[in-house]
Amino acid sequence: MTIQVGDKIPEGMFSIMGAEGPAGISTADLFGGKKVVLFAVPGAFTPTCSMAHLPGFVVHVDAIKAKGVDTVACMSVNDVFVMHAWGQSANAENLMMLADGNGDFTKAIGLELDGTGFGMGTRSKRFAMIVDDGVVSLLNVDAGALEGSSAEAILAAL
Repeated sequence: MTIQVGDKIPEGMFSIMGAEGPAGISTADLFGGKKVVLFAVPGAFTPTCSMAHLPGFVVHVDAIKAKGVDTVACMSVNDVFVMHAWGQSANAENLMMLADGNGDFTKAIGLELDGTGFGMGTRSKRFAMIVDDGVVSLLNVDAGALEGSSAEAILAAL
């Protein structure tokens, strides 16, 4: 079942690159008591994700945070090393790059994308959500092209 506005974020873990190497962050620590913009992409270093989706948030992160957002996070079903390298290549130091390596969080919220036809396995659909203290207050899932999950769309919704 797909997560909906008003639903609580399920318990889970992400991997992030810490100062000492790979580390974990729980959904409770990420979302608890905070306003978070979480956007997800089908794959790091893929064309639309690298040329438009991530760069939009890099450009607009300060404006988004000025609207009361504590954290802006990018998630993909990739490993922590790929997410870290992608973030570095995109100058995304003001974003949190979350690895959902096995797709467990993506499955828990019901937003899987079957990329097997492209040799990519199970990935995440392209989406963005606003989460207030662990509860989804906005969810925009793109059917194809980058639209409702763009940084500009989220900034307008704030």
